[in-house]
Amino acid sequence: MADALVYLYAVTDAGLPEPAVDAGVDGARVRRVVGHGLAAVVSSVDPVRFSEESLRRSLEDLQWLETTARAHHAVVDAAARSGPVAPVRFATVYLDDDRIRGLLAERGAEFGAALDRVRGRVEWGVKGFAVPSAAPGEPEPAPGAGPGASYLARRLAERNRAARGQEEALAAAEAVHRELAAVAAASRRYPAQDPRLTGRREEMVLNAAYLVADDEALRHVVEQHAAGTVRLELTGPWAPYSFATLEEP
Repeated sequence: MADALVYLYAVTDAGLPEPAVDAGVDGARVRRVVGHGLAAVVSSVDPVRFSEESLRRSLEDLQWLETTARAHHAVVDAAARSGPVAPVRFATVYLDDDRIRGLLAERGAEFGAALDRVRGRVEWGVKGFAVPSAAPGEPEPAPGAGPGASYLARRLAERNRAARGQEEALAAAEAVHRELAAVAAASRRYPAQDPRLTGRREEMVLNAAYLVADDEALRHVVEQHAAGTVRLELTGPWAPYSFATLEEP
């Protein structure tokens, strides 16, 4: 068995400095493997803990997953502060540095295109949540219709109001996304997150990422819709995970 495996975080331009980060996954030192005008940001990791079998088990351990993912992203973010970065899939491991150099040779054109696509740009995220409708519901039956009829009428009015509010919020989210995409170099939509993940009662109606060189126009669009039927949250800047990540073959 090899003395160490090589954990790959991302690929950058060869001329960039090493990422300014104390340690990577598993507390390992972060270094670079340079070749073909590119640099792979890597760490040497324990061959037992990062073997294929161990990784399968570890990926089911939520505590390990959270800790390792945070360390992975911290390295990628540090690399992104120095220049364009093409992140790779979480928990990507190679046998040795020669295999990394082979990757840079075989997929150099893809990495180069990804780096050029995000060069001078960063990723911002925008999430939109439906604002509860304040519109009046349908008229309730007149007193005397009976408590059962009144209850059913109120429930129907509430459902109709919620449905109208959801339709309005979805339409508004589509319009907002078109405006945001128009001021970005690229955009990507993601599925709406479940309220159990967002920690919010409001329904998510927009979950998107935007690649921009200057966030001023993006912020302007978000501010313009501050009082609309969708409450927007702008997050970032982030390393361009949505626009430069390459899947491993």
